[in-house]
Amino acid sequence: MTGSARSEQASRADQERLRRWRLVLGGDAADGTGYALSGRDAAMDGALGALYGKGDKGQAGRERTAGLGASAPSVARWLGDIRTYFPSSVVQVMQRDAIDRLGLASLLLEPEMLEAVEADVHLVGTLLSLNKAMPETTKETARAVVRKVVEDLEKRIATRTRATLTGALDRSARISRPRHHDIDWNRTIAANLKHYLPEYRTVVPERLIGYGRAAQSVKKEVVLCIDQSGSMAASVVYASVFGAVLASMRSLSTRLVVFDTAVVDLTDQLDDPVDVLFGTQLGGGTDINRALAYCQSRITRPPETVVVLISDLYEGGIRDEMLKRVTAMKASGVQFVTLLALSDEGAPAYDREHAAALAALGAPAFACTPDLFPEVMAAAIEKRPLPIPDGM
Repeated sequence: MTGSARSEQASRADQERLRRWRLVLGGDAADGTGYALSGRDAAMDGALGALYGKGDKGQAGRERTAGLGASAPSVARWLGDIRTYFPSSVVQVMQRDAIDRLGLASLLLEPEMLEAVEADVHLVGTLLSLNKAMPETTKETARAVVRKVVEDLEKRIATRTRATLTGALDRSARISRPRHHDIDWNRTIAANLKHYLPEYRTVVPERLIGYGRAAQSVKKEVVLCIDQSGSMAASVVYASVFGAVLASMRSLSTRLVVFDTAVVDLTDQLDDPVDVLFGTQLGGGTDINRALAYCQSRITRPPETVVVLISDLYEGGIRDEMLKRVTAMKASGVQFVTLLALSDEGAPAYDREHAAALAALGAPAFACTPDLFPEVMAAAIEKRPLPIPDGM
């Protein structure tokens, strides 16, 4: 490469760095970079400035406010712009920021606005929180948006969830006189190590441990108990979809209960998770004790039951009674799982004192991603240690 070619390449790299800094810094002037935007870059800068420009100074030194205002047409244009200039994952983040920073939630009550947005789990949570205020003309569009997100989630999680839990159900039905292809060799060898014959360098098993094949009858019962306070919106969405997937498995009996200060059993709607979601009411207080009391009253086979509490544990009910119920359920043989969140965002703010109290009872509380949830359920079904993420 000649000296002039290297110099030209370095110049292009410098210009690209200035361009990127200019887009990061924003503002109407060049912000000290000496680089002026034009064309597509200027349009991208305008879309970013409309959302994140509040507090910047324009050329006249006046404070510039975010430029979306409360106009539905201008917001619709902006939504179209960001979908043109940014990838879907970035668009979803910008939409969430627009709702949080600029108070645009009320505009989602207009059908034409819903048709313009990039649908994701967080948007569904916002729509559910607006459900009571939503006019009839908007509800049909809102259901279509929610259904699209739900169907996408089902495609992502259904096959792996069914495969993982079917295997766990098979392994949980262990038998003492298995056929050859049903022998669990790892457990059989571990159980017969005392029968090791040194001269033959082998184990002679006196007791075989095997897998029982899950029949079509119900093998396990699962109770999903979901906190529907506003901070748990994404968890409600994911849990409702997982509930529908679990309910589709013949060998599982699945119950779905949502709660704030009241308790609602949505089990009869599990064939359609969209109906489940519109049956929730995000917001309000929290009475975990009352919800667990209801769940406990519906358990008929404790040793074959898994209860999954999904909550940030901010209890508005009777704390000591809540802990006593967990203790009683575990003593009866129930596998009790506490999830602080079921989402991709990690652990939310949560009541650490209650989490520590549950951990002391053998029910550690941790955040769970949707990808990890099938493994958590499989471990609970097989009554083995839960795969708790590092750092929890």
